[in-house]
Amino acid sequence: MRPQLSDEVAATLRARIMSGELRPGARIRLEDVAAQLDVSITPVREALLTLRGEDMVELEPRKGYVVSPLSEQDVRDLFQVQGDIAGELAARVARVITDAQLDELVVANKALQRAKRPADVERLEFGFHRTINRIAAARKLTWFLHTATRYTPVRFYSTDARWRGGMKQDHEALLVAFAAGDADAARVVMIRHFTDGADLLIKHLDGLGLWE
Repeated sequence: MRPQLSDEVAATLRARIMSGELRPGARIRLEDVAAQLDVSITPVREALLTLRGEDMVELEPRKGYVVSPLSEQDVRDLFQVQGDIAGELAARVARVITDAQLDELVVANKALQRAKRPADVERLEFGFHRTINRIAAARKLTWFLHTATRYTPVRFYSTDARWRGGMKQDHEALLVAFAAGDADAARVVMIRHFTDGADLLIKHLDGLGLWE
């Protein structure tokens, strides 16, 4: 099912904020966003209401919407939550995965490693983790993870050679842990997958002078 237009606008703005394209305190003009995304004002207004509820933007008197403060600790906290949930799901997978399911992940990972275009990397990376979450069979925990990962600026990662190299190593280590039925190792690798991502993003944001 195609997301609502306002959800797509919110996702775009969320990614711009998390990648540092929109900095804390920056004013967000509805008309400018609508023109950039070729949409009407209504979905932009709805998207900003959603982001306000997430503390991503604030509504200031006589100024309108501005980007909320975002500290280095905020970034670490967001990724720590993702890592903790994903780590638990990976540990559960290691305990129950079948040979057929492991083969499915191996095939998915090979397709991901062959991908060149950022859009393909994003799609196949999402599919790889979605398969892991499906095998874990934890609907509510997976829902929480999906909610938390909305704050990951996927285009920033899919275009970064360092992240792609780390992703390759992490996926291979995950598959080894799954094959061995090693829940502890799977948890450690999955948590590292997210905390390394936090370190990379923080370095990028620091380089932009976000916290100067």
